[in-house]
Amino acid sequence: MPALKSILLAALASTGLVAADGLNSRAKAAGKKYFGTEVSGQVLNDGSANAIAKNAEDFGQYTCENEMKFDATEPSRGTFSYGNADKIVAQAQANGQLMRCHALVWHSQVPSWVTNGRFDNATLISIMKNHIANVVGHYKGKCYAWDVVNEALNEDGSYRNSGSVWGSTIGPAFIPIAFAAAAAADPAAKLYYNDYNCDRPGAKSTGAQNLIKMVKAYGAPIHGMGLQGHLTTGQVGSASQYVSNMQAFANLGVDVAFTELDIATPSSSPNFGQQATDYATIVSACKQVSACVGITTWGFTDKYTWISNSAPLIWNTNLQKKPAYDAILNAWGSSSGGGTPTTTTSAPAATSSAPSGGCTAAHWAQCGGQGYTGCKTCEAPYKCTYGNDWYSQCL
Repeated sequence: MPALKSILLAALASTGLVAADGLNSRAKAAGKKYFGTEVSGQVLNDGSANAIAKNAEDFGQYTCENEMKFDATEPSRGTFSYGNADKIVAQAQANGQLMRCHALVWHSQVPSWVTNGRFDNATLISIMKNHIANVVGHYKGKCYAWDVVNEALNEDGSYRNSGSVWGSTIGPAFIPIAFAAAAAADPAAKLYYNDYNCDRPGAKSTGAQNLIKMVKAYGAPIHGMGLQGHLTTGQVGSASQYVSNMQAFANLGVDVAFTELDIATPSSSPNFGQQATDYATIVSACKQVSACVGITTWGFTDKYTWISNSAPLIWNTNLQKKPAYDAILNAWGSSSGGGTPTTTTSAPAATSSAPSGGCTAAHWAQCGGQGYTGCKTCEAPYKCTYGNDWYSQCL
């Protein structure tokens, strides 16, 4: 019966007879931009898993797992490869999901032609800038945000040199140079610094705040701090520490997002009840900070997780929802002002008026919805078609 009920609710939602519901719908109803997930080629090739990923009520945003990293996009100097990432971007666009694009400059997953090239400072800067110009340029207008620099700090908050071809050759200046290059390639994209162990107050979080100040001091744009959030069940603690930490970043004039959230519990003896509580804690913290724009989980099913011998995600290996799913829904609050989906007599009409710029949205693109401020007129012959209160699409 529960499965039948879900099917009926989904069918009714598609006709506008009930309000849409899901992790992303709840997040947006709470005033956030999205609830999203990392998506890999493995997921795209698994029909059952991909059906979950395609559900925009649960996931309003995608991040590629490895498909946009340096070794994947520029395997040899000046030769760029986008095919695998393009498939993920195309699916997101078809379903009206945002892309958080990841990651341009990182000390890991750098091809050997870079790490073993023994390039001098000026040459390596040129290589980095060329890479950013090409990759960001290829996806210009398709990435809501970019993780421009990833994991450039040591645990004590100092800049990483050991093991980083960028830090050891160029020094910390590579960071603002990268942000400036990304801004030049796509001025409309939100540009983030992304790192782990920065989600609670401490030396590394303070180092990340200093990094943001440094980028700004160089005159380069930086718009957000990505908190990876690779956490462990039972060690999450209270929401207040996450709130105060996020607010410290917000006070610097940047957005904050959980970008790679997973909460590990041993698959041999899992504690899914505590895991659910811990997911709810993170959601509650984000909900309390206006600058926290959204949460991305690093995958959604334990079937495809990077953490060995763990069950850190919201669906199990059999693609069934775990207690964390309902805990997240409840932590966001109601999707429509009440505790359950509400019945409406008719779907709101999709607006046909365009913004002052007179722009038009392409086929499959979003054209309306609660809080949406983009193009509201579709290019011919497509019509702005109501999907739910938060999303209308050019069909």
